[in-house]
Amino acid sequence: MGMLKFEVPSTLPIEDSKKRVEALLSYWNRKYGITSSWNGLKAQMKGKAVGVTIDGNLEVLANKIAGEASDPGMLLRGQAQKYLTRKFGEYLDARRSLEDITRAED
Repeated sequence: MGMLKFEVPSTLPIEDSKKRVEALLSYWNRKYGITSSWNGLKAQMKGKAVGVTIDGNLEVLANKIAGEASDPGMLLRGQAQKYLTRKFGEYLDARRSLEDITRAED
């Protein structure tokens, strides 16, 4: 099966972007059991959420987050793309503090 690519812009400093992505991956771990591991600014994700296998990677770059994840197939592709873009966009929103974002998730 192919890979679903995603890119989400970020205006935050790269260190802040990484902290926020770490927080999102931690949320996914608590909620869905998805595991992640970091190597510098790159992360690997693995697990299963709502019956869909997640196997992907991402990289925190100076002005965006870019990555790819396993394509869930034609029926769920659009929903998966929207969800990834929305969640990364929420966590990378410079107008909101990370504390406010994580408090809203709990």
